[in-house]
Amino acid sequence: MPGRRTFLIGGGCTAFIKPRATRSTEDMGLEAATKALLDAGITYDAVQNAFVGYCYGDSTSGQRALYNLGLTNIPIINVNNNCSTGSSALYQANNAVKYGEVECSMALGFERMKPGSLGTNFPDRPNPMQLFHQRSFDLEAELGENHGPGAPRMFDNGAQEYFEKYGGGVEHLAKIASKNHKHSVNNPYSQFRDGWSVEKILAAPKITRNLTKFMCSPTSDGAACCLVASEDFVHAHGLENQAIEIVAQALATDGNSAFEGRSAMDVVGYEMSKVCADKVFKEAGFAEGQGRDQVGVVELHDCFAANEAGLCAPGEAHKLVERGDNTYGGKYVVNPSGGLEAKGHPLGATGLGMHFYIMMQLREWAGPMQAPGLFDIPDKRGKYGLVHNVGLGGAVVVSLLRRPEFYKPGGQDGRTRLGYNHAHEHHPITMADVDKVKSKTASPYVLRHAKL
Repeated sequence: MPGRRTFLIGGGCTAFIKPRATRSTEDMGLEAATKALLDAGITYDAVQNAFVGYCYGDSTSGQRALYNLGLTNIPIINVNNNCSTGSSALYQANNAVKYGEVECSMALGFERMKPGSLGTNFPDRPNPMQLFHQRSFDLEAELGENHGPGAPRMFDNGAQEYFEKYGGGVEHLAKIASKNHKHSVNNPYSQFRDGWSVEKILAAPKITRNLTKFMCSPTSDGAACCLVASEDFVHAHGLENQAIEIVAQALATDGNSAFEGRSAMDVVGYEMSKVCADKVFKEAGFAEGQGRDQVGVVELHDCFAANEAGLCAPGEAHKLVERGDNTYGGKYVVNPSGGLEAKGHPLGATGLGMHFYIMMQLREWAGPMQAPGLFDIPDKRGKYGLVHNVGLGGAVVVSLLRRPEFYKPGGQDGRTRLGYNHAHEHHPITMADVDKVKSKTASPYVLRHAKL
């Protein structure tokens, strides 16, 4: 069913930081949600349902975070879909608006993680990733011996398969990682802002056969929030100067090839990513295989540098890297935020952070991170922004975003409401900020326990 048009009207993000147990998920969630509501110029009373994503947390953590803003009796659904959790929450919020359940929905994601490689919180039962690990490790009989923690080892196996089929090598992974780390220098929300060189990345400690430490995303604490609304809501609240349309969005899971094929790339989501992207471009009205050239900026799920080698047509990824077509001055700007490798990867917040950055790119608010030339075309809607967020086990969300044809610059917008441009400036919130957006039903008892 086609549904109706939907729009991102507000977004907010915390800094993504090293896991230090200094901030709770409810307090990070309050910061991100408050910023998103300020950005949109609405209060929590306008939000009719909410979907809250996290992987490491007890039940009803979403309620605990949002009760800071009010107790309004709305449905609040908690979501866990591994690394694609944040985008999976947004997928639900988008569908709630698209199919007429509500006029305005919130997607919030947060994570408080532990240092080091990811593990399980439930050692008394089989890990749902167990068969994926085993299948990837089985394929090392053909790809060669590997080592290291499960997730990077699996993505390394996918990269090795690509190298053997099409060419390229570890130097291409280093160029991808260095590009992302250099992008992150301009992002005040990033966990790493070192701008490491190719040489520095290659010299870092080896984690797996091909991946060094600086080719891997760090565990992180952080939160992000996006608000989705109908076109009627956009016009009723005068948001034509900042609403960004979700032109098409899809969520896909693994196909048969993940286990029955002999592809380490498919085990880590290559096939389901392609299926999902094809569905999105079809929904956007493009013929099969078309539409990619109309994308100008991308936030891509690079939990490891190997992931970015799946962006383009088979066999072309390392050539795209060599041409510099994944950075400023090239065909696309991929991960202008610095990507997961540099800005951090708090699982529940990651996908929503990606949408936040692309929304700001399409508003042309991104400052030093801004991708050039997005609107240097006859169509005033400009080029598309693409988000790709994958979680092993598995699920992938792909979103195609664009500025709508009714865009009208000028007047008060999120920058004036926050008092600064939060697209490329980071400031904490105050209780005065919370007071501007909290519901009429906000509980003084709950707010007394909030930490900003």
